[in-house]
Amino acid sequence: MILGTTFVVTLAVAFVTFFVMAPKYQATTQLLVNRKLSSEMQAAQLQQTQADVQMINTYKDIITSPTVLKTVDKEVNNYPGYPGSMSALKNEISVSSQQNSQVFSVTVKATDPYTAAEIANLTAKTFKKKVGKIMSINNVSIVSPASINKNPVSPRKTLNLLAGIVVGLLLGIGFAFIREITDTTVTSEKFLTDELGLTNLGIINEIAPEEVKKRIHHKKELHGSDNPSFAAQTSQRRV
Repeated sequence: MILGTTFVVTLAVAFVTFFVMAPKYQATTQLLVNRKLSSEMQAAQLQQTQADVQMINTYKDIITSPTVLKTVDKEVNNYPGYPGSMSALKNEISVSSQQNSQVFSVTVKATDPYTAAEIANLTAKTFKKKVGKIMSINNVSIVSPASINKNPVSPRKTLNLLAGIVVGLLLGIGFAFIREITDTTVTSEKFLTDELGLTNLGIINEIAPEEVKKRIHHKKELHGSDNPSFAAQTSQRRV
């Protein structure tokens, strides 16, 4: 049961991974927002840099807001691998940044590598264009445009297969354990005599019907079916 369950679950996971799940491709672009200071404010450059780093969370919200995504969605809704809706598009966009860095990354996943790169670059350009009106910022730089990556990032085939093996093994052990504790079949003579205190009167072995017919046929061949005594004995045994 354990081996069978492991095999079936792994086979199901492999089928879903290779034939059902669509591969997804990833593209990333990097942005830098650096607000310029006047000559009088140069002494506050360090405080300004720290403020820019803290503002990245605000930029993340702006990038995934309808203000930016409506424009992006309108441009890419006919592209192959388009997620299907603006809400689905939002789920495929992630914004990340390194600690104490003013540079942040916009990563897009899609079922087409060209569409993923196009959405990432268009999102960066739209943000650069509209953030100035929202927050009066005029110094947004695209540090690294998104490039086309034809190597899918999901599904992770090896990881899925390993997960299928582990899940199948655990399910098989669970099923085997349940079957074992719910099995009420008596398999030992010692259980009857020691545990239940019963007296053993004998053992009757089970014989398959085919084996019975085979033995009767064999006796007929040895003694002859026209032998009166053999027929009487056979009749008495059947009765």
